[in-house]
Amino acid sequence: MPAADVIVVGGGPAGAAAAICLARAGCDVAVFDKAVFPRDKCCGDGLTTGALRRLDRLGLRPDAVASWHPANDVWIRSPSGRAIRFPLPATGGVFAATARRRDLDAALLDTARMAGAKVHDGHAVTGARQVDGGAAVEVDVAGVGGVLARYVLAADGVWSPLRKAFGAWEEAGYLGEWHAFRQYFEGVRPAAGDHLWVWFEPDLLPGYAWSFPLGAGRANVGFGIRRAHGRPTREMKQQWDELLARPHIRRVLGEAAAPEGPHRAWPIPARIGHTTLSAAGGRVLFAGDAARATDSMTGEGIGQALETGELAAEAIVATGTSDPAVAAARYRQALRNGLVADDRLASSLSRVLESSRRTRGAIRVAGSTGWSRRNFVRWMFEDYPRAIALTPRRWHRGALHGAGAFIPG
Repeated sequence: MPAADVIVVGGGPAGAAAAICLARAGCDVAVFDKAVFPRDKCCGDGLTTGALRRLDRLGLRPDAVASWHPANDVWIRSPSGRAIRFPLPATGGVFAATARRRDLDAALLDTARMAGAKVHDGHAVTGARQVDGGAAVEVDVAGVGGVLARYVLAADGVWSPLRKAFGAWEEAGYLGEWHAFRQYFEGVRPAAGDHLWVWFEPDLLPGYAWSFPLGAGRANVGFGIRRAHGRPTREMKQQWDELLARPHIRRVLGEAAAPEGPHRAWPIPARIGHTTLSAAGGRVLFAGDAARATDSMTGEGIGQALETGELAAEAIVATGTSDPAVAAARYRQALRNGLVADDRLASSLSRVLESSRRTRGAIRVAGSTGWSRRNFVRWMFEDYPRAIALTPRRWHRGALHGAGAFIPG
């Protein structure tokens, strides 16, 4: 079999970020994904400040992403019916943006190619097993059959086949903690074409509905709900039609807004603090949705995927050819120091949003002054880590007032 230092399975944000970091560190890294990029991906398409900074550091160029659309204003509608504008900083870089995942993921994977990673999109991984000194991964590449590697980074989604292959599957029939539903629209009003909207509808709590702009009169519109007994997700299609007909949502979208394509739905895994992050004695590390790393409160997963990919790559590089259990321990500790702490807080806050009364109160306080509006939206869009107050090791000068991403020059 041909050999590589690291095999990355999955070409989404987690896999691409890991491949970029590994290749820049001098590792021989190969990326496999069964899809041919660009490919559609179910997502809200929103990019937080934290995600944007990571993309910037990884070398992504916004002008390489066809549907890239910066945004400055976020409108949040309380269950009371009151809509409040939360302004993001207008200077100092980009603090929020949207981009279709079809465009974003392809551009990020191109960045991995330019960094030196060998990208094999359109080629699936069909099996994997542990071998002496590493892992063997079977791939559907003509004349290859399999590849040996010291490490495998599994960024292969919520139903990660590599979890099953390496005996790390924890729960039969796992469907995620949340479920989301989205559809692209064209011909939307400027209110939807230029601004981010979040609607906290009483019947969706602790979930919400959204409209995120994509430029040229287009928007990604959708909603997410927490999975619960007695609340089957198959009813979301009927709920979707009724949601779109609500006057306050229709006013934002406009009467001329029309679906650009079919609706799509997908599960959202959000339990990074309660999941296995490695297998095969540390030879396999899980990242992104395979690590169930989505934010428990907002459903945001791009920034979390990028972070897990980078941290897994850093653990591999720091460990080198020594004991892979050390790499796994480094990775787990890095996540405990950051994402796991953030997720615990997000999970607690999500419980606050289960009540219309508490949600109204939280939004009323957040929108009470200019200072509170500016600082709440920076916190919501992960301008700084969600639980930074509880993790002093992440404090640094300017942590609460940093610049955005993609500052010219």
